[in-house]
This record gives sequence, structure tokens and C-alpha cells, in this order.
Amino acid sequence: MNLIIKLLLNALAVFILAHLLNGVTVDGYVGAIIVAIVLAILNVFVKPILVIFTLPVTILTLGLFLLVINALIILLADKLVDGFAVNSFWTAILFSILLSILQSILYSIFKEQKTD
Repeated sequence: MNLIIKLLLNALAVFILAHLLNGVTVDGYVGAIIVAIVLAILNVFVKPILVIFTLPVTILTLGLFLLVINALIILLADKLVDGFAVNSFWTAILFSILLSILQSILYSIFKEQKTD
């Protein structure tokens, strides 16, 4: 159940950012859910491989190259999902930064209260 809630929160974040940023478009709620699922799959399977291959560059840039990797993941999702479009690489970087911030805000609002 926790996975479904996180996917729906990610879809909400994608939908909100698509309406706020000029260079990002998504076709409706279903398109946002599909983008959230594709981003989750890419983050699980593709991102670790990219991080391992680019580890020396990531170390040299003190981790800032991870922003480039996140942008590449978003551009890959743009190519895989028909109802999702990102105009440029710089828009993808801005989208990834804002998506991370919005996801952390939404997760903190909707996180489950642990009982001791």
C-alpha cells in the first residue's frame, strides 16, 4: 500500500510541475501516473548503472553530476512516454530539482505516524 501512495504522490508532483513549468507537458492525470511509474522503474534499474559508470566524474564534481544523471533519466522518460514532453536539457535539470523538493514536501505531509 505504501508503494501505491508514493506513486500517486509522485504523479501529483509531476502533474503540478507540468502546469508550473513552461517546458514540461503531461497529458492529464493518467499520463502523470504513467510518468511516475516509468520514472520509478528507471530510477530502480537504469540510474544505479549510470551512477556506477560515472562515479569518477561524480566524485570530481562533489556529487553535482548526479543532477545531470537525474536530467538524463527524465529525458529518457520523455522518450518512453508519449504523453510526457520536456523541451530541453536545462528544463529537465530544473524539473528534477523541483520534483525532488516537491516530493520531499509531499512525503513529509503524508508520511505515516509511527506508533511506539
